[in-house]
Formats: sequence, structure tokens, C-alpha cells
Amino acid sequence: MTHFAAASKKAIPITALVKAQLGKWLKSQNKHLQNWVSSTGFKASPGELCLIAAGDGRLSKVLVGVSEHANLWDCGNLSKSLPEGVYKFERAKSSNIEKWALGWALGAYSFSRYKKNAKNKTRKLARLALPKECDRAFLECAVEATYLARDLINTPAGDMAPAQLAKAAKALATKHKAKFSVIVGDDLLKKNYPAIHAVGRAVETKDQAPRLIDIRWGKPGAPKLTLVGKGVCFDTGGLDLKSAGGMKLMKKDMGGSANVLGLAHMIMAAKLPVRLRVLIPAVENSVSGNAMRPLDVIPSRNGKTIEIGNTDAEGRVILADALTEAAREKPDLIIDFATLTGAARVALGTELPALFTNDDKFANAIAKAGASQQDSLWRLPLWPGYRKMVDGKTADLTNAPEGGYAGAITAALFLQEFVEPKTNWAHIDLMAWNLSNKPGRPEGGEAMAIRAVFQTLKQKYAS
Repeated sequence: MTHFAAASKKAIPITALVKAQLGKWLKSQNKHLQNWVSSTGFKASPGELCLIAAGDGRLSKVLVGVSEHANLWDCGNLSKSLPEGVYKFERAKSSNIEKWALGWALGAYSFSRYKKNAKNKTRKLARLALPKECDRAFLECAVEATYLARDLINTPAGDMAPAQLAKAAKALATKHKAKFSVIVGDDLLKKNYPAIHAVGRAVETKDQAPRLIDIRWGKPGAPKLTLVGKGVCFDTGGLDLKSAGGMKLMKKDMGGSANVLGLAHMIMAAKLPVRLRVLIPAVENSVSGNAMRPLDVIPSRNGKTIEIGNTDAEGRVILADALTEAAREKPDLIIDFATLTGAARVALGTELPALFTNDDKFANAIAKAGASQQDSLWRLPLWPGYRKMVDGKTADLTNAPEGGYAGAITAALFLQEFVEPKTNWAHIDLMAWNLSNKPGRPEGGEAMAIRAVFQTLKQKYAS
């Protein structure tokens, strides 16, 4: 991990200042420094920098404005804004440094795979020396997981078809000595995953063929934890074709699976005492002569039939089979991640994932973890009064209730039909994408809620 360096006396010191503290701090400095800070217009606003040179012209100190309460995004631009070198925060709490360090490293990310002459391929970024008190292992793991999710989501669908997503999952499994298997194409029918097959069958190449990715890790006897990730590698909308604008970002529709793989990396790297299983139904929702049609009725793994009210509501259909398989083993907890509904984005915006769960204890724990990690979710209800909305007219269920109201809730209620009532389950409906550049969060694919979930799982199982 190149973002962090070993502690060094030669590291350039960074003084973090809250705006209200600047005046008092300046009074204790020499006149030369006071004049310099004044002439630069430095006000210690969060994220604002002031570079200070020594008498020989070399950089000797950095001032950075920070929030009153430590905010990891205050330092999200430092790795790219500061000159190359090693830096350290001076006279700051290790808990604050840990947050700033995470923002520092997340802000160093760039996706330049397809840019021949990209500056960030050659330029060395500033690195941060960490004090011993910081949890370096967690920081490195969280950064690796986030980068993995971002890279997978940012990769164009032409290079991230179901086969390539499976390859990435296999590489992760190999890294952690986990078991990997995959069911591909018509074998899904033989193994009774008809809903996954129905959504993904309308493709032209072997790489695009639908599949169920399966990773298993952990010791027998440990509590069973199963993660399920929506892996729609590209979503045209099917025969209910999306508009050009609606289709443009659909390489990100496998963001649930990318986040699940990032979270799985954190769990395995930390060696949490769980028996982990990762299930990813990977498909492309394409258009061809054998594509599923509106009002088709398709079977699912648990026997319930699904009426296709809209071919563009395909994510919940593939998750139905995966959740049924996840629930079959009666795990201690199932968590699914999915870029599932525009309704969740309308309700909560693009930065705040929606959480649905039948486990109040888990909901309370993840709310606290999300706040502490600055990786929050917002709980929405599995409102039973809306359950009838997912009843089908010619089948047991419909994937697209009429009317359009409470779309995020009805999608979650649909998924709940494929989870055993006594099984603890959480569903996370997320954007998995930053619409614009912000400190630490470049435009493009994004990991959302994985730090919050990891801390919740660590507290639940490691303790």
C-alpha cells in the first residue's frame, strides 16, 4: 500500500487547524509566519491548504483546515494536492489521524486504465506517515476494498461481462484461499436457477452468458454469514428499453456485486470468525429474440412464479434465486447489496443507501457504525401494508407493481418473499456511483456502506 509510509523524523509536519482556532494558533507563531499566513489568505476552512517554506525555500510545514469534529473528507484532496513526499500530522489525536488518513488514501484513487498518457500513471503522490496508534491494517484493508469496488464498477461493460466479473471474484477467492465455483448458462436450468437464466439468456457470447458465482470461506462451526450481490453487468432495460440517458450509466448496475466483493475482502483479510458465503448472480439484461417479454411468467428457485410487469425490473428477479439459495442453509445473517431502484434515490438521494431489514438489533448497530465511519445508511420500512402490491395477476408475484408508489419498499418486499421468515436479513439499495468529484470521492464507481457493515460484523462476531 503506497499511500502510507513508516513513521519518519524527516516527514513534513502537517498542522490541522479548526477555523475558530486559527487566530489563537497564529499568536503563538513568529511574525514571519503570521505575515505569510495572512498574505496567502488562509482561513482554515475545511480542506484548505497553506504551504510554508523554510529559509532555504524547501517545504517545511503544511497547514490544513479541518472540521470541528474529525471529518475524513477534509483531507480527501491532500494526496494529490501536496507535493511528492512523506508527511505526518503533528499534535493530533490518533483517532482523528485515522479518519484523515482514510480520506487521504481514498482521494488518491484514479481510474486511468484506458488513458495512454494519464498524469496519474507517472506522478508519485504524497504519502502519509502513520503513528503506531492508528489501525493501519484496517486502513489498508478498507482502501483496498474500496479501490476494488471502484475499479470493477468503472470498467466498461465491454470488459466487465459476467465472465470477467466471475474472473475477478475467482482472483479474490484465490487470494484468500477460499473455495470458488460458478454455474454458467443452461446449467442454471439444470441446477434450478430459472430466474437468473431467464433474465440473462438474451445474449450473444459466452462471456455474456448468465451465471451464479459462489465463494465459500471460513472454518466449519463458525456462524454462517452470506452476502448476495446484484451483478447486472449491463442493463439495457430489456424489451422495455431504457432511454439513452437512462442507459448511459448502466455499467454500474453490477455495483452491488462489486461492493459485496469489497466487503468480502475486508472480512477475509481481517479473518473474522465467520463461515462466509458470497453469491453473485451475474447477467446482462439484453435484447434479442429470446429475451423475456412483458407479462411473461417465469419460475423461481423456491417455486414461486414471477410475472414480468417490466423487463427493466430485472435485478430483483435474479436476486430471488440467489436469496433462495442463501436462505436454504439457514445462515445467521444474509445481507444483499443491489443498485435496485430509482425510488430509493428519489427518497434519499445518491449518497445515502437505503437499508431494509427484519433485524432491529442489526439496524441499530449499523446506524451507529455508519455514523462513526462516515458511511451511513438510512432505514426504510418493510411496510406490510404494501405487501399486496407485489401480488401478481397471473402469477404469485409481480416484479413491477402498478402505480409507481413506494418503489423501494415494494422491491424490498418482493425480495423478502425469497428469504425464510426466521432468517435475519438485510437489504441495501445503493447508488454505487458518485455523480461529481468531491474530496476523497472522485466521479465514478463507489463503495457504499461496506465500512459500516464491516464494523457491525466485527462487533457482532469478533467480540
